[in-house]
Amino acid sequence: MKTKRPVNLDIGSIKLPITSYVSILHRASGVVLFFAVALLLCVFDASLESEQSFESLKDSLTSPVAQFFIWAALAALAYHFVAGIRHLIMDFGIGEDSFESGRNSARVVVIIAIILIASISGWIFLW
Repeated sequence: MKTKRPVNLDIGSIKLPITSYVSILHRASGVVLFFAVALLLCVFDASLESEQSFESLKDSLTSPVAQFFIWAALAALAYHFVAGIRHLIMDFGIGEDSFESGRNSARVVVIIAIILIASISGWIFLW
C-alpha cells in the first residue's frame, strides 16, 4: 500500500506557526513554575528558621546565580500569566474566528511578555 503522506523527520526543518510556539512556551513556563515554586518554598522555609539564617539567605540572594533563578521564575510567571489570559479569552469564544485572529493574539502575547520580562530584567539586574 503506497501512501502519499509527507514524511519529514528532520525536526530542524519543520516550520511551526507562532501559535504553536506560544502554546509550547506556555506549557514549558508551567513546568518551570512548578519547580520554581518548590525551590522558592524551600527558600521561604529557610528564611523563617532564625534571624541568622534569614541574614545569610539575604546575602546569598545577591549572587548572580540566585538573581538569574529569581529572574527565570518571574519571567516564566509573567509569560505563563499572559498566555493564560489569552487562553481564558479564547475560552469565551473571542479570537477563535480564524487562524489569523489566533495568530494576532499570539503576537500580542509575545509582545506583552517581552515588555514584562524586560521590565522584570531591569528591576532585578539594574535596581
